[in-house]
Amino acid sequence: MGQTLSEPVTTKNTSGCENTIYRVGSSCMQGWRVEMEDAHTHILSLPEDPVAAFFGVYDGHGGSAVAKFAGKHLHKFITKRPEYFNNGVDLAMKRAFLDFDKEMLRNGSWAEQMAGSTAVVVLIKEKRLYCANAGDSRAMAMIGGKPHALSVDHKPNDDAETKRILAGGGFVEYNRVNGNLALSRALGDFIYKKNANKKPEEQIVTAFPDVEIRDITDDWEFIVLACDGIWDVMSTSDVGYYVRHRIAMGMQPECICEDLMNHCLAPDGHVTGLGCDNMTVVLVCFLHNKPYEDLIVRCGTAQQNSPGDNGDIKTNFSNVSGNGNGNGNGNGDLSPTDSILSLSHSIHETTDVFNRSKSPKSRDLDNV
Repeated sequence: MGQTLSEPVTTKNTSGCENTIYRVGSSCMQGWRVEMEDAHTHILSLPEDPVAAFFGVYDGHGGSAVAKFAGKHLHKFITKRPEYFNNGVDLAMKRAFLDFDKEMLRNGSWAEQMAGSTAVVVLIKEKRLYCANAGDSRAMAMIGGKPHALSVDHKPNDDAETKRILAGGGFVEYNRVNGNLALSRALGDFIYKKNANKKPEEQIVTAFPDVEIRDITDDWEFIVLACDGIWDVMSTSDVGYYVRHRIAMGMQPECICEDLMNHCLAPDGHVTGLGCDNMTVVLVCFLHNKPYEDLIVRCGTAQQNSPGDNGDIKTNFSNVSGNGNGNGNGNGDLSPTDSILSLSHSIHETTDVFNRSKSPKSRDLDNV
């Protein structure tokens, strides 16, 4: 658990955008932490590939610099890979994460720093979704009223991760890499990437992502990307049902993002650590060329029998272990019971962006 403030900073940087395909909301909040280290991105039409959309959440540690750099540039590394326009989007994403690391080493004093960032990104192109993940931020989809994991958390105590860490010359202690880092894949963190006999994807900590591919059908309702400040407190399925219930109530996506963060915020910053982290949420609603009101109706009918149907989702503050798994199994899968350049600003490269603010303080953040 990092250093915490005496009172949480609850001012939110909130925004949204839409076209005929997506209605997107995002919000981030510093919370109890001393510094805001997250960044996020939503781009409805990539400049290099206008038929593709891109969304990302980056949870920094050891400072915000890596997360902010990723939020501004990572998508560019993907589209400039030769594989991208040759039916190899998944391969382009994997290699782009490693290219990003190389670029940071070449153009900064990062080699000795213990600073890095998670990255969970979704690229959607021609009704095919690609989700690349390195670290313990997470993405999920709601499809036909049911939650589906789109990513797997990378934790040091997972068997495959432990094997790579040990082979690279590291160790796992207290479920942390070398007793320090609570995740096993990340952008940056070059102090763990110095084994000259190992490839980049074989280092103690690697930026090499897992990539999941899904075909989007008419029953896709929305996807959520968020940092572990959310997933530590709520499970994948609980977030899905929580969001779906609020869409059914007619809430706008950016309001739902704010509401979700408020729900996850710990009432006390000095007890378990859960709900005390920075929080970032990106909610992408699929319109399927219909108005948002159509999604409201769809989410309001045939409600699933779940805790989320009445909006009464319990948080995980009573879990004093603070294992970062919410109610899930720690890797983003569903268990039987769990069916950028200032203060983490998002990057909005679209002509149809509007901003919402909770207060004059929130509006002031745009001028930081």
